[in-house]
Amino acid sequence: MSGLPPTALGPTLRTDRLVLRPPSAEDFESWAALMADADHVRYIGGVQPRAVAWRGLMTMIGCWAAHGFGMFSVVEASSGRWLGRIGPWSPEGWPGTEVGWTLAREATGKGYAHEAAVAAIDWAFETLGWTDVIHTIDPDNAPSLVLAQRLGSTRQRSGPVLPPPFDTLDVEVWGQTREQWRARRGAAA
Repeated sequence: MSGLPPTALGPTLRTDRLVLRPPSAEDFESWAALMADADHVRYIGGVQPRAVAWRGLMTMIGCWAAHGFGMFSVVEASSGRWLGRIGPWSPEGWPGTEVGWTLAREATGKGYAHEAAVAAIDWAFETLGWTDVIHTIDPDNAPSLVLAQRLGSTRQRSGPVLPPPFDTLDVEVWGQTREQWRARRGAAA
């Protein structure tokens, strides 16, 4: 391994079935495979050639190094298999403090996205001190819309709200405040 271990960039969160840790160079093959799955990534900008996927992974690692947060790599605890990325994301010009998600096709339909998103939202509110979270979602991405609702988020606005080069895309912005999240989590406990 080259450079710092991923845990040096940030925390490792654990859920019943998952490990969320900062991404590392060792995630690249799985990251690139995810970004090459045309049908699965159609709602997040489409297929990326390996070189572009590499830049995306390095951007996320750099976000952790520069800002102390970024999307986590999601790893199945029982197998060590990389499943995708979920977590805080707030690039320049973004419409808010986002917790976003993308899991590999073979990881969908198992409740992993919800489990990881709950851990990431808890962490963003408790550790980063965020006062709200959003999720920017393509209006045709039904599974992500369902997940946002399951997390307790509500639709706040829609339209082309993202910065360039995504400024022509119509997205729905879903979200909630820290107080709404805490009230909902308290009711679920």
